[in-house]
Amino acid sequence: MAAKRSGGMSISIRITLAGFEGRWVLRRHIDDRLGGQLGRFEGHADFCETHGGMSYREEGWLTLGSSTPLFASRDYRWREEGGRIAVDYADGRPFHDFDPAEGAAFHACDPDSYCVTYDFSGWPDAWQSDWAVTGPRKDYVMTTHYLRA
Repeated sequence: MAAKRSGGMSISIRITLAGFEGRWVLRRHIDDRLGGQLGRFEGHADFCETHGGMSYREEGWLTLGSSTPLFASRDYRWREEGGRIAVDYADGRPFHDFDPAEGAAFHACDPDSYCVTYDFSGWPDAWQSDWAVTGPRKDYVMTTHYLRA
């Protein structure tokens, strides 16, 4: 369950893995504080049912600073596990998991730290992820807006 505010009232909504299925338009803003540049990614993400969960594939155009846009993609596997949603890399290694009611997760990839907060206040038509990544050679924030296609 996640809380959604409507006219001063809080409404509980249930976020399940099946609710992600389909295509989402995505727009990502990247603030690379260490490199001193902004970036953006525009494209789409597809959640498709697979055995034991959902495959996630995003594709689009990445622009960093004033560079020429590059085509980029990434793949993950999402699955339900004990009331939580687990996100794994495409090869099956664990990445992070979160309780949809709380929407926060952490991933340590020594020496870097990845913290994410999911916002489902626009569910089922829109949602957002906010990443903060820090490490000796990383310091960026990345906000992705998903809108159901």
